[in-house]
Amino acid sequence: VQLQAFGGGLVQAGGSLALSCTASGHINEDYAVAWFRQGPGREREFVAAIRWAGDTTHYSRFVRGRFTISKDNAKNTVHLQMNSLSPEDTAVYSCRTRPKWTLQAIPVWLEYNSWGQGTLVTVSS
Repeated sequence: VQLQAFGGGLVQAGGSLALSCTASGHINEDYAVAWFRQGPGREREFVAAIRWAGDTTHYSRFVRGRFTISKDNAKNTVHLQMNSLSPEDTAVYSCRTRPKWTLQAIPVWLEYNSWGQGTLVTVSS
């Protein structure tokens, strides 16, 4: 599976930004597609994930209620809508996939076996 993430940029605190992750290759409905991020001087952390079938999502407690992950079936693209952004959301965001939706594995970076380049999101105060 090949992934390409895009949509990062500079936004003011309180603003919104949308990221996209386009996937190609053989993907079945049980695949998980997740967003992770790594901010300056911080550990890499899980953000959100969606099952390729589009029927299940999972969020980090840090973004729940502010971010929404969704899937565009026609374009094989997963979107991450980010609202109410704060400087703490500044990070390189990357998307990853794993072939099976297993809830315990979803937030774990090393459980994924395909990933694309990250995209930088900068939130100014």
